[in-house]
Amino acid sequence: MPVPPGAREVFTDGACAGNPGPGGWAWALDTSVHASGREAPSTNQRMEVRAALEAVRSLDGPLLVVSDSTYVVNCFRDAWWRGWQARGWTNSARQPVANRDLWEPLVTLVAERGDVAFAWVKGHSGHVMNDFVDRLAVAACRG
Repeated sequence: MPVPPGAREVFTDGACAGNPGPGGWAWALDTSVHASGREAPSTNQRMEVRAALEAVRSLDGPLLVVSDSTYVVNCFRDAWWRGWQARGWTNSARQPVANRDLWEPLVTLVAERGDVAFAWVKGHSGHVMNDFVDRLAVAACRG
């Protein structure tokens, strides 16, 4: 997936205390520009999508959304969303797409903007910004 010229990296993460359980999401451009929130009950995957949605909603200009969630990254890298839309928001197993209420606005925003790309980073691998958003998301899910 090509990175838009001039894109800022925004790191996103989701967490859940139990799955399902209280969930937290976070995004950060750096350690001084960030946001987080919570949702209960929730799931880890739901919070991963919510983190990406909140980042794209909040930040103008070209973005590279960096996530440790293959669920989020592969949706855009492999264009899963095109199949979901073509099938009326059902997955390849013809089941309703989980978290559609978050996926639909995220897919719409990314398509409308045309300046958002996604990249994967290995979680819990010592990457400073991935670890930072992980800590924010975990703190958010704990209230």
